[in-house]
Amino acid sequence: MGAGMQQPPTKQSGGSSGAILDLVKVLYEPGTVFQRVGEKPKFLMPFLVLAVLMLILSFSLKPFFEAGLQASMAQAAARLTPEQAAMDEDFWFEIQQAFTVTRGMINLNNGGVSPSPRIVTEALVRYIWQQEDATAYTMWQILEPQSETIRTGLAELFGCDREEIAITRNASESLETLLLGMDLKSGDEILTTTQDYGRMLTTIRQREQREGIKLNLIKIPIPPKNIQEITGAFQRAITPRTRLIQIAHQINITGQITPVKAVCEMARARGVETIVDGAHSFAQFYFKQQDLNCDYFGTSLHKWLYAPKGTGLLFIKRDKIAKVWPLFAAEDKQKSDIRKFEEIGTHSAAPKLAIGEAILFHNGIGGKRKEARLRYLSRYWMDNLKDVPKVRFHTSLDPQQMCAIANVQIEGVDSSKIGSYLFSQHRIYTTPIIHEEFQGLRITPNLYTTLKELDRFCEAMTMIARKGLPA
Repeated sequence: MGAGMQQPPTKQSGGSSGAILDLVKVLYEPGTVFQRVGEKPKFLMPFLVLAVLMLILSFSLKPFFEAGLQASMAQAAARLTPEQAAMDEDFWFEIQQAFTVTRGMINLNNGGVSPSPRIVTEALVRYIWQQEDATAYTMWQILEPQSETIRTGLAELFGCDREEIAITRNASESLETLLLGMDLKSGDEILTTTQDYGRMLTTIRQREQREGIKLNLIKIPIPPKNIQEITGAFQRAITPRTRLIQIAHQINITGQITPVKAVCEMARARGVETIVDGAHSFAQFYFKQQDLNCDYFGTSLHKWLYAPKGTGLLFIKRDKIAKVWPLFAAEDKQKSDIRKFEEIGTHSAAPKLAIGEAILFHNGIGGKRKEARLRYLSRYWMDNLKDVPKVRFHTSLDPQQMCAIANVQIEGVDSSKIGSYLFSQHRIYTTPIIHEEFQGLRITPNLYTTLKELDRFCEAMTMIARKGLPA
């Protein structure tokens, strides 16, 4: 053609067929994308539409993919024994994602209080907002009655009658209700150990000062060679004046699990009642009320059940409710009603109701599977340190005597200084224990704790044991 002649227009591909041709061409000739962007601004439109559709589709299907993955993992874990499931890191990775904890520090102090999983916190916030609407009506007519469902759930978890469960604010309230609510007279004795929880000892000593009762303290081995040594220590200490035994199911400073059932049955045969402090045991390792055969039991639910902060449980055998005075006065018609221990005045219904989500989370994992994982985590770091010179444990390695809580000492080094060093230099948070009978660090991992975090702790402890604290 001559230079002055115009070329005939080329046929344009239009509609969906044009878009498809564009997509096909970019697959085989990606370089043309950059060329045609300048020639035809509308060229990218099909790709943008496709990208948006794919993004929407990915978000829409994500919950189904995640649910399918979690379901398949749960089915796989269900085929394993609890001990086998405890070592399945893929399964526990999914559980770890339920918590919103920071990874900017390593928290090895889960004994005092534990973080709640996201579903519990979200439920707590939801109930708080709900009770702020027409509060007097909503809180007392709608929300508070629902606590009876929570009572039933806790009774099922503990294995007792729902009319034997009071919902309290913590273990201290539960146990002080018992220690201060029982009729004792001057000269009567309460028997417990030198390792009992400080607040409980303070409560008994107040009754000593006000009423003349006697606190009888015994020492138990740290750790015992066998668990029967603990039963024997209580048995030898009972006197004709002993009226009550207070025993920690799991000692908070060492993690020592005690032979509660044996002590309860021994005491009952001698006409002595038993209060069990289950602050650390409940929902950490698997048991039911019949496994303890105790008269009374108190615990916190914000520790190992992961319930909202300020929730607890009190168990009293049904035929003993009437004889225990509540901390807050209740009407005489409530004398035999477990709910008399809940008469504490106006309080939020939200923490109590969100216990339900905590029970759901706990049961979803499975009590025995959870126990096995917690014990596995403890044994993991203990096994890594047990052959390191100067390292000494104040907790037995016997699985019948330990679970998530353990106490370790580096001989010749101040445990408080070790705790300070670990946090300031490694952001590892521990609990130094300085007791008149021993000292050490209380180490308490949790379900969200990773093995790599425990490795970091072990590396730091090994360095201290071999070289001492840096000057």
